[in-house]
Amino acid sequence: MVLNVFKQMTMYCRRSLINKTVRFYGIYEPPYLKQKEYEIPVYPTLNIQIRGYKYPLLESYQTFIHKLARELKITVENSFAFPHREFKIKKFKRGTTIIDSEYKLKIYERDIQVSNVTSIQCPIFIRILEATLPEGVSLCIDHVDPLLEKKRLIPNKELLDLKSELQALMEGKRK
Repeated sequence: MVLNVFKQMTMYCRRSLINKTVRFYGIYEPPYLKQKEYEIPVYPTLNIQIRGYKYPLLESYQTFIHKLARELKITVENSFAFPHREFKIKKFKRGTTIIDSEYKLKIYERDIQVSNVTSIQCPIFIRILEATLPEGVSLCIDHVDPLLEKKRLIPNKELLDLKSELQALMEGKRK
């Protein structure tokens, strides 16, 4: 009887040991695989330039770019509008110098500066911008140029005239 109980006990222990080993098995990963984690490269601050003939359309598209950047966790550093540029387009009658019609066009421009764009997000971000680009709007993405600050400011004509008068007076005193 004791022998029978002993056999039952060993069978019970073997089954439980086998079941435990089957339940807790896993894939062995050597420690050197986790040793080096690669960093994802980040682009420097990018300038997104949009141009078009309709200002409300540009404003709407700029709002879309801000929302898209927020969804992709891209930081919008700055966004600003440039003064519009006016162009006169003349259409001539065929074979003459007589003006058939004349058009005045205004081109508006908005610039958005974004940073914290990873090399994985950038192609996706650019592709979405290209796919959603409204008709008549052009898109240009480039590095931030420090000359943009000078370009965006409108010179004050009166202030420039006063400065030139002041310089003329200072030169008159020196003589």
